[in-house]
Parts: sequence; structure tokens; C-alpha cells
Amino acid sequence: MAESARIEPSADVSATAAIGARTRIWHLAQVREDARIGADCIVGRGAYIGPGVIVGDACKIQNHALVYEPAHLESGVFIGPAVVLTNDTFPRAVNPDGTPKSADDWVAVGVHIAHGASIGARAVCVAPLTIGAWALVAAGAVVIADVPPHALVAGVPARRIGWVGVAGVPLRRDGDDWVCPQTGARYREDGEVLTAQQ
Repeated sequence: MAESARIEPSADVSATAAIGARTRIWHLAQVREDARIGADCIVGRGAYIGPGVIVGDACKIQNHALVYEPAHLESGVFIGPAVVLTNDTFPRAVNPDGTPKSADDWVAVGVHIAHGASIGARAVCVAPLTIGAWALVAAGAVVIADVPPHALVAGVPARRIGWVGVAGVPLRRDGDDWVCPQTGARYREDGEVLTAQQ
């Protein structure tokens, strides 16, 4: 672990986890074995990071979020309070013969969240799926399919209701373009693909 990381005494961080410089891990968080958390991250109170999970630099994982293995968060990802990233397509506690299910009885599948994307409070992302770069998942959404970059999705199940720019603000239609009201950046839509204009 980097000497400059700050880990609260009540946090449970595995000795085999790698924690980046200036990362802060708050009270009662649990970081499991072989997890890798980048520099300048925040892991909130009571958050859970599963074994082998990869978290890029400058990510924020808010209080009581559950990030199950083998999730992969690229840099700059925001995970809101009480978000759940699942890892079992067909969850069961027991096998058909009634014996307890063990790690050998299923294959973990993960959620991949690309650079800069944000997942709102209490959203559930049902693996396997990918959330595209700079996408925004609304609070309380249940995501069961891949989300394109820059998409704004909401609902149960989540559906695209608009587009967002890098600032996270919903874009406004301007002729053939979409425009960020905060930055003025312009984007062009082609089906389910949004491309920044030069």
C-alpha cells in the first residue's frame, strides 16, 4: 500500500489488496484480497470491494456501495450510495441436489464501467454488462443491458432517455447536434452512438 493512502482503523483492507497514493478508505469499508484501487480514490463508509476488483484512478465509491468481483471500474468513475454491481446471472444458495453452492459451482460475471461514467444512488447493474464512457445511470435504475457512451438511462429496466456530456449535464438538441448547456461542447448522434464534434 502507498504510504500516503489514508485508511480508517475500522476499515477491513486485505493485506494483498493494492491501494494507490492519496486514496481514502473510510469507516467500516471492506476491501477484499487482490483488489486493486488506483490513486486519488474515495471508498465510502461501509462500501464493499470484492476480491480481484479493479478500480482506476480518481474514482468515488460512495457509502454502502457493493462492488462484487470481477467488476472493473476505469478511471474517474462515480458509484453512488448503495449501488450494487452484481456478479451472478442465476443466483442460488444451493445446488439442485440441495448441497450448498460453493465458488466452484458458478462462474462470476462482471460489470465493466468505462472512464468517467456515473452510477446514481441505489441503482443496480445486473452483470454481465458494460457501461460506456461518460454515461449516466439515474438513481434507482435497474440496468440489464449495455449502456452506450454518453447515454442517460433511467427506469426499471433502464432505458435511454437522453444524452449527457462530459460535465454530466443532459444535452439539448440544436439542429443536427446535441449541445452541453454548461460547456458548449457539441456532439453528433448516429443511431445509438454519440460523437464529440471538433
